[in-house]
Amino acid sequence: MTNSGKLWGGRFKGETDALMKRFNDSIGFDIRLWDADIRGSLAYAEALARAGVITADEAATLARGLRAIHAEFAEGRFEVRPGDEDIHTAVERRLKEIVGDVAGKLHTGRSRNDQVATDLRLFCLGAIRDTQQALGELQGALLAQAESHIHTVMPGYTHLQRAQPVTFAHWCLSYFWQFARDVERLDDCARRTATSPLGSGALAGNPFPIDREALAADLGFAAREDELATDERPRSPTIRRGAITQNSLDAVSDRDFVAELLFCCAMIGVHLSRLAEDLIVYSTAEFGFVTFDDAYATGSSLMPQKKNADAMELARGKAGRLIGNLTAVLAMLKGLPMSYNKDLQEDKEPLFDSLDTLALALPVVAGAIRTLKVNPERMRAGLDPAMLATDVAEYLVRKGVPFREAHHLSGRAVALAESKGVRLDELEITDWQAVSPHFDEDIARVFDFAQSVASRDVDGGTSPRAVGEQIRRARRCLDRRAQAASC
Repeated sequence: MTNSGKLWGGRFKGETDALMKRFNDSIGFDIRLWDADIRGSLAYAEALARAGVITADEAATLARGLRAIHAEFAEGRFEVRPGDEDIHTAVERRLKEIVGDVAGKLHTGRSRNDQVATDLRLFCLGAIRDTQQALGELQGALLAQAESHIHTVMPGYTHLQRAQPVTFAHWCLSYFWQFARDVERLDDCARRTATSPLGSGALAGNPFPIDREALAADLGFAAREDELATDERPRSPTIRRGAITQNSLDAVSDRDFVAELLFCCAMIGVHLSRLAEDLIVYSTAEFGFVTFDDAYATGSSLMPQKKNADAMELARGKAGRLIGNLTAVLAMLKGLPMSYNKDLQEDKEPLFDSLDTLALALPVVAGAIRTLKVNPERMRAGLDPAMLATDVAEYLVRKGVPFREAHHLSGRAVALAESKGVRLDELEITDWQAVSPHFDEDIARVFDFAQSVASRDVDGGTSPRAVGEQIRRARRCLDRRAQAASC
């Protein structure tokens, strides 16, 4: 295909170098924007008709052709041709084949610059909803495990050293709330993404009287904020208003929303990695706290006895990929002059890769959590009376000893038990009173793990009551999200 056949080829002679064409074309990856591209074109055809730029009949013809192309994509019948540089070129080429020369009117006042910015925002909004749904499934799996293990006591760790007893439910909920923050971050990202750049042209704006706010509403972008109304001209109250970008230079070059969504993906990846790391450790023979279902584990090609937590290891490994995609886009953006530059074509592959990675990882991790076998007896076996040294200090505090002194005395008792080669709860009363006369026979009652857990009864604590309240809040959180998604 000669350059004269391209959307931009009028001032060029001859053909593009074959290698340059491969380097320049983006159809290989931006084809997945087909739904957003056709939706944008359908709305833009209607906007052109409203502005009197094309007739109602022409708009109807364009809409008929665009819907036919949509059906071809949806049914897997669309054929990419050698001259299809990108998704926009492909759709416009096919539209002309279906409806004839009137297809050439669709691009009136519109540039691929504002077109791709619009397509990408629409695509990201759909991806945000899908990611939030997958996060909800993972949260539901964690919540189900928590509901079953409110009274299952396990060692809690700091520095990967045994610290204080907690419940397995409390551990599950610690990740539930991390993923809840991820859902909230995506909400916030969606708010800034849901702003329409369409009508900005290549960089200077549209010369035709396009009602950008009505066009934004047609595309499903957020309702406009009153203080950001484009002007004070009287408008029909029957036409909805959507949020639009406020500067055409910024509109076509802004990829903040891509970077922000990639940050959200990277943060989800970090949370998945931390969850995976815990479960990898807990599933080892040395711990044995949990056992993965065979559906979410693999074996060794050499050692028949092996059962590897590969689902978790891959989830942990994917975090680096998600962080790398964010870094790649930030590095690409950092030196760009205003406004559009072809470098921006490099925003899509990292974005698509991150979204695809999470689309696979989140359901796998949710399935692994849902089918996870918890081993309470192994968790109990991991409890050490020394983990109640803080409870010993609190015992002294209740007898009027200042906490810093109580902490010191408890530490002396731990050291004494170690020197005698016994557990902390095996010290004799004479040993305790040698440390401090504040210790009495009732010190023995401190060494009750269930009682220790129950004593942490503040909101957000690990007591069964507090955890029960956490579960109720978590359930309400998921129910509200499900209700909002169905609206």
